[in-house]
Amino acid sequence: MGLNMVVGVLAGAEDDNYTEMVHADFVAIGELLERAGARQWTEPDLDEEQGAEFEAWGYSGLHTLRRLAVHLAADGRLPEPLDGSRRATDDPLLGKVYEALPSGPPGPFDHLVHHSDCEGYYVPVDFAQVIVDKKARGGYLGSSARLLEEARRLAEALGLPEDLDPHSEEVFEAADAEEPATEGWRRYGVESYVCLQLLHAAKLSISTGAAIAFT
Repeated sequence: MGLNMVVGVLAGAEDDNYTEMVHADFVAIGELLERAGARQWTEPDLDEEQGAEFEAWGYSGLHTLRRLAVHLAADGRLPEPLDGSRRATDDPLLGKVYEALPSGPPGPFDHLVHHSDCEGYYVPVDFAQVIVDKKARGGYLGSSARLLEEARRLAEALGLPEDLDPHSEEVFEAADAEEPATEGWRRYGVESYVCLQLLHAAKLSISTGAAIAFT
């Protein structure tokens, strides 16, 4: 089991209970956007070929990328790669950021960092402040437009070409390596893999008008 990010979450859905739940989530999202003064949004009716699923290297993969983000925001540079004895969630700075709610003015990676790691949505509406509300599934609602900006900022810091295929052999080998490479984006193989997946998901969300659903 692991985190999947789905664009076109209702495409091909056959479970009536699941479809009803997602529609209820979208109604709540509409109310939250209206309350925030953001542009209204409606999930388009995509077919299965228009949607896609994106992986995040398990639940831990997202946290490894968030660790880079909080350090880059704090001191303008990437931390050293994790070794096999440490988890991203053990990082004191990341833990401190997780404990705090996002507040104004927005930070450079708020939409990436302040979101559930297992459920919830990003919608293709541009709003600066992450919406924190118990009516949002997972407690947070993010903007896929802002997520794209943040992932691009991280890709630039990593020296990661955003047009790389996350399923290519070179990306997978870097992510699966027992020891990190000595330079470039390959030093952060898992982080680069997740960053590419987020880039592709956010781009598809914006181009189709559909939400990114964490499942």
